[in-house]
Amino acid sequence: MYKVKILLVSFSLLFTGVSQAKLLIPMDQTQTDHLKAYGVVYNILKEGQTVYWLLNFRGGSFALNNGDSFILNFRKAGVKTTDIGPEKWGEISKTIEENNMHKVVLETPPKIAVYTPPGKLPWDDAVTLALTYAEIPFDKVYDKEVLSGKLDDYDWLHLHHEDFTGQYSKFHRSFSNAPWYQKQRHELESLARSLGFDKVSECKKAVALTIRKYVENGGFLFAMCSAINTLEIALAALGTDIVDEVYDGDGVDPDYRSKLDFTMTMAFENFEIITDPLAASFCNIDVNQVNTPNRKEAEDFVLFEFSAKLDPVPSMLTQNHSSVIKGYLGLLTSMNRNVIKNDVIILGDVPGTTMVNYIHGIIGKGQFAYLGGHDPEDYAHAVGDKPTMLELHKNSPGYRLILNNVLFPAAQRQERKT
Repeated sequence: MYKVKILLVSFSLLFTGVSQAKLLIPMDQTQTDHLKAYGVVYNILKEGQTVYWLLNFRGGSFALNNGDSFILNFRKAGVKTTDIGPEKWGEISKTIEENNMHKVVLETPPKIAVYTPPGKLPWDDAVTLALTYAEIPFDKVYDKEVLSGKLDDYDWLHLHHEDFTGQYSKFHRSFSNAPWYQKQRHELESLARSLGFDKVSECKKAVALTIRKYVENGGFLFAMCSAINTLEIALAALGTDIVDEVYDGDGVDPDYRSKLDFTMTMAFENFEIITDPLAASFCNIDVNQVNTPNRKEAEDFVLFEFSAKLDPVPSMLTQNHSSVIKGYLGLLTSMNRNVIKNDVIILGDVPGTTMVNYIHGIIGKGQFAYLGGHDPEDYAHAVGDKPTMLELHKNSPGYRLILNNVLFPAAQRQERKT
């Protein structure tokens, strides 16, 4: 099913290095700082060292060859580690081989880009918070960098609270008179003109298409919140106009429905777009539509358990010390099961409902993962709220899903992009 070159470890390799002591980083309930653990592992990979990701073993633990410098790095970060002698390492390897577990080799850490505007927005980005707390380096890119081909320099791209439809997050009704909103709109319009576009919506379509091509060519995309549905809308509406004149100066194409092309979307199809400029919702991809009678409370969602040996990709993306993730809202909260494409893998959902919170798919040579909601540790993050202090959420299961995605590309042989 997965046309990827995962560095899977065969049975003969399970006992490679048995004579050498290992350092185990447990990722179950005993871990003191799950989030920092990812950061230390990432930076050890940057040093050219190999790390084993032990799927389904004690919450997705990590192991590496022992060394004083590595121990010191983990201790400085407040991460729990355990020395494992050759005999114990052999026992662990045997346990992995005989159960629904797998050992994956991590080699080269991905080079990371976060799509974010140059100016500071009045809300925070959960992925940027996670990367910063874990001390994982990343670069910021925006429309100019995307359209100039800069994405070719990166293995992993994140999109968060963005609007690829050119409707400024549909904040017109609530914030059109707010100075920050007016400033943001002016900056986006100026940027679009400088890049040769008459409208922000046309600029964002070009950006969305470039991001899709980035994935097709082998990139990894991770998106959250409104970036999910607005990216999909922009891709479906490449050949039509679904933006009202209050946002772009002209009206919605009256025949837009017949011109939507769902072959261009990555995860969803046959969804209905909400063109009302005063409605806060974009479309019915989101089950919990904002400021409508359809608005629902966020519910806890459950991670699926996959065969670690047969399905290592979804297994890596769902490694956790808790199978239940507490619910949290966003401009997109839960994805609508009824409009998800058949070839997309559901990683986590609210059982017995249409609410799907976490999905994964393949486009061309690359892959994407969508995680609903805005901030896993802030139930209803609002404009102007203070950033989440991850020092208070070191063991967050929701934030672990983000960092699983960060490390996931390290388990793949990267082909040179052309």
